[in-house]
Amino acid sequence: MLAPYPDVGVLDSYEALLADPQIDAIYNPLPNHLHKEWTLRAFAAGKHVLCEKPLALNASEAEEMAAAAKASGKHLMEAFMYRFHPAMRAFVEQLRDPLHVQASFGFTVKHADDIRLQARFGGGALLDVGCYTVSVSRWVLGEPIDVLARARIEREIDTTITGLLTFGGSRSASVWASLEAPEGAQSLTVIADGGVHRREKPFTAYRDPHDPYQLMVESFAESVLNDMPVAIPLAESIANMRTLDRIREASRP
Repeated sequence: MLAPYPDVGVLDSYEALLADPQIDAIYNPLPNHLHKEWTLRAFAAGKHVLCEKPLALNASEAEEMAAAAKASGKHLMEAFMYRFHPAMRAFVEQLRDPLHVQASFGFTVKHADDIRLQARFGGGALLDVGCYTVSVSRWVLGEPIDVLARARIEREIDTTITGLLTFGGSRSASVWASLEAPEGAQSLTVIADGGVHRREKPFTAYRDPHDPYQLMVESFAESVLNDMPVAIPLAESIANMRTLDRIREASRP
């Protein structure tokens, strides 16, 4: 059971946080290359983990993290907050016979030393924001059969990447992610039987009455408190990582 923390405080290290017996669960918001290491260390310390997206650098790491969660008896969930927004859930649930998804997420990273532009930190557009476009495409259409992709590479990372995913039944998805795009380059369009459905800024909730971050944390806390399955199963997160891996491989010259 999650223990109430008596006072808001600051600990002087990650190690001190994991050693604190009053802390039952942690949120891992570290750079991508540290997701696996500190999630595994949290399990070893007996903590549940809500881990920032993407869950890992690749599907192999995600599978290792899932196995560690099972062995430790602790909960692990990937923090895809957009999936908890009521309007986003309603948008997906009302779709009937979707044929094509077009998902875009881009913005400009302004500082050259930003971790999102550093290969050694797991940077790049695909892992940073492309994971959202792939996630929503799979949410709507299922698992892709074939993957095509092209990327613009600068300093060993993909600054812009485009993917074409094909699914059974002649269905498809076009995904685009960029760290060098105008602000607000974010949209979702689904062509379905009977109409075209659009949602602007599907992956954020600024000036919105619902806070998907709060809803996500509350959902994870409920899973921990009541020993219930998490809302985003690890099988889903691993499958998303597998598709990201395929896009990365397909984009190589």
